[in-house]
Amino acid sequence: MTTRYIVGIDLGTTNSALACIDTSAGDKAPIAPFPISQVVAPGQVAARATLPSYLYLPAPTDAAAQLAMPWDHTPASVAGEHARARGAEVPSRLVSSAKSWLCHPIADRTAAILPWGAGDDVAKLSPVAASARYLAHLRAAWNAAHPDAPLEDQDVLLTVPASFDAVARELTVEAARHAGLPKVTLLEEPQAAFYSWLAASGDRWRTALTVGDVVLVCDIGGGTTDFSLIAVADKSGDLSLERIAVGDHILLGGDNMDLALAYGLSAKLAQKGQKLDAWQQRSLTLACRAAKEQLLGDTALARAPVAILGRGSKVIGGTIKTELDRADVESALVDGFFPACAPTDRPERGRRSGFQELGLPYAADAAVTRHLAEFVGRHGRPPTAILYNGGVMKGLPLRRRLGDVVRGWSGGALKELGGTDLDLAVAHGAAYYGLVRRGQGVRIRGGTARSYYIGIESAMPAVPGMRPPLKALCVVPFGMEEGGDEAQIAQEFGLVVGAPAEFRFLGSSQRKGDRAGDVIEDWGDDIEELAPVETLLPAEGGDSAGTPVPVRLASHVTPVGTLELWCVAKEGGKRWKLEFNVRETQ
Repeated sequence: MTTRYIVGIDLGTTNSALACIDTSAGDKAPIAPFPISQVVAPGQVAARATLPSYLYLPAPTDAAAQLAMPWDHTPASVAGEHARARGAEVPSRLVSSAKSWLCHPIADRTAAILPWGAGDDVAKLSPVAASARYLAHLRAAWNAAHPDAPLEDQDVLLTVPASFDAVARELTVEAARHAGLPKVTLLEEPQAAFYSWLAASGDRWRTALTVGDVVLVCDIGGGTTDFSLIAVADKSGDLSLERIAVGDHILLGGDNMDLALAYGLSAKLAQKGQKLDAWQQRSLTLACRAAKEQLLGDTALARAPVAILGRGSKVIGGTIKTELDRADVESALVDGFFPACAPTDRPERGRRSGFQELGLPYAADAAVTRHLAEFVGRHGRPPTAILYNGGVMKGLPLRRRLGDVVRGWSGGALKELGGTDLDLAVAHGAAYYGLVRRGQGVRIRGGTARSYYIGIESAMPAVPGMRPPLKALCVVPFGMEEGGDEAQIAQEFGLVVGAPAEFRFLGSSQRKGDRAGDVIEDWGDDIEELAPVETLLPAEGGDSAGTPVPVRLASHVTPVGTLELWCVAKEGGKRWKLEFNVRETQ
């Protein structure tokens, strides 16, 4: 069913945004930002361009009326601008970086662990539940403004980092379901940022880029850094775009920079005899963020005031005041986070202590440029163009330094692609991708670099000491487009349900002629076995545990690189899904 609205959601680490297209306005309908209603001060609700991704869990002393939204008068939590400010005053009740926790492989992402380190008096949330509350807020704000077109009935595109693993992506979808959004399509954030540039450029992109160009999408937000490479190729005389590489999920961004500035000011205050406690240090970090944004956003400003409340009994005169100088900001941020480096430099890994505090796996090296050098060196194709994205990249000195470093690696010109709103580009690009899925606009292609197979155990009499031979059934042919149509496989196979089973995946970078449904009985070094998936698929209806159910297979590679292998029962239409991340093997 074709919906009226296409909605793009950027569920960010520090800020979330929403953009939409009203398709009833015709083919030329613009991509419009959706201002998000939220509590911005006690008892005050207003719309803002973004929703800060902070969740405050009220204490018994907090008045519900001061945190109420039009759709919820007694909230169990509050998200947004006031949540961030109130949480700075009571940090033990502030959930932040839920998205980073969502992709942390060591943590139990479905367990109630946030706010991390909070006492037993705080009713904690899981990273999935916290993410669901941000999405629920966006859904409620949208539905209040569009009562005739609820968000759950629209075409919703939800972005995730390119480096999210299969589990983190599935948990993001689960969070959306908990928020009342049963059907969402995932899209990588750097691709969404590039789609936003395509939407803003129109046909001009074909003259801005030429065959052979490699575009680096450098996305640095509040909590994370994400890199992608997109190549410009010639396809039958026309330009085409192909995503050729994605980087690791690096926990490094604007939050680190705010901390660096706060520690610098804290040291200066300590020299004057003003030692800050943990509560004041947290407030100082938030104040430094605001001052940093002023200085980086206004090149004529030489310094910005910083003030935090004192902790004594006197309120009047108890405020601690200082200033943040432009020179200090540029020295700490430009040289500290974007130092000049050679293309052969690599980030420092840091010394690993035998015992470590449990928490997020933050990057040991704060130098974004060294992480970028490692990413570019790994893929061997130096960028000829760069697209900046994320709130950090709004700072001109930071963009200038990063561009100079990348330009120095190639020794040539570097095209800088602009014209997008760095705070809203991901949401805008996600909405544009919704048009692409409907056959409009320009698609970024990303065909698989290998063929993929599922192991099929041969049916044969038992022979002592010999396992039945494993046949390789091609489920993803070489070059299958991510986000394209399903590949239907006509043959029937027996699927083990109701009992633990191992599903063996295989891949080949050599066999480029196999098609979906081809069965390779005699294979050797041209096909390699990959990590198996061990799971228990539930028995349903009259299925007997451990007894194979006749099924047909359908394969699909999602835009974020997940192989979805659907097993459809011959009778009753029952479906089971297996997932495998093809990106991790490329």
